[in-house]
Amino acid sequence: MALAQGRSTRTTRRPRSVLLRAMTVLFATLALAALLAIGTLLALSPGRPAPLRDASGNPVPGSISERVTVQIGGVPQGMFIQSVDPANPVVLFLHGGPGMVEFFMEQDYPTGLENHFTMVWWEQRGAGMSFSPDIPPETMTLEQMISDTIEVADHLRERFGQDRIILLGHSWGSYLGIQVAAAAPDRFLAYVGMAQIVHQLRSEVIAREHLLDVYRAREDAGMVRRLEAAPVSMEDGTSNSWMRLRDRAMHQAGVGHMREMTSVITGIFLPTWRVRAYTLTEKINIWRGKVWSRPFFWDDLLRDDLSARLTRFDVPVYFLIGTYDYTANADLSRAYFDMIEAPMKGFYLFRSSAHSPLFEEPERATSILLNDVLRGATALADATGKGARPPE
Repeated sequence: MALAQGRSTRTTRRPRSVLLRAMTVLFATLALAALLAIGTLLALSPGRPAPLRDASGNPVPGSISERVTVQIGGVPQGMFIQSVDPANPVVLFLHGGPGMVEFFMEQDYPTGLENHFTMVWWEQRGAGMSFSPDIPPETMTLEQMISDTIEVADHLRERFGQDRIILLGHSWGSYLGIQVAAAAPDRFLAYVGMAQIVHQLRSEVIAREHLLDVYRAREDAGMVRRLEAAPVSMEDGTSNSWMRLRDRAMHQAGVGHMREMTSVITGIFLPTWRVRAYTLTEKINIWRGKVWSRPFFWDDLLRDDLSARLTRFDVPVYFLIGTYDYTANADLSRAYFDMIEAPMKGFYLFRSSAHSPLFEEPERATSILLNDVLRGATALADATGKGARPPE
């Protein structure tokens, strides 16, 4: 009887031993995979932008491709500067978000603008290289952002010896940029708004209605149910369910960040980790900054109607708008353009683009910047105007 009990004990211990060995192997495999992933990310994160090269792969003599940190508004703020010739006209790019940098887009969707301009990809207070947990939250205001932008512009004007530079704002950057252009027109040769924001809450309402039409036509009952349960209204604003669903629904409908981009994970999130110009810490801070910055500005951005308070400018104004843009509604941008009074204004509809014409149709965008914006002309525009002013 004792012998039988002993055999029973040994047979019950073996499965436990096998389970422990299997768990040990699993944990070791996971640990090794984690180490390999971290090692790969570190190898992809030297924190140095690549030099600009000619068609033969040789560095372009006299060109610059650098990352710099400048004290702006009492906070260290980073930017990438690239140009085959630093004497070329300066373009200050204001990224979207709030808090979402865009230099990484050059990796998969190169614009080639550095061949014609001195391109400055500034990362705004609280975003990317300019993120720090030490930034005083009370400085995360629109007024401070406008002041920061003017200070960056002055730094670039002095460094490159140019009296006026071009200001190019995208999405949230267009909301910021057009207000900077109104506040400090003497710094800028022209203001260019890509995916120009006008009244974002109205744009969100229109986007939801459009998406419901799209998914009903596709007979996608699941998405229709989710959209119907995600309300947006001019009275109540945007629901949490809408904010969780909007990016996915827009991208699957081809009206999100780019016409051909079907997912923010594969199109935006994953590519940021491959950009060698950032350190690993900075790549993490891209996403920390996006999450941290957005709440400071989103509610005011939603409710503000620029067309009701900002229509007169002392600088040429150009809009680059994607036909399929429902993130910042294209029809609202056009209606706003028609209201604007400026020394010169041009409207350009990109018929194969959604929210990012510069990255979706870079050749046309470059031609517009070179032939119209730089020359103060509107030869390539779909709609033009000088916006004659009433007497003071």
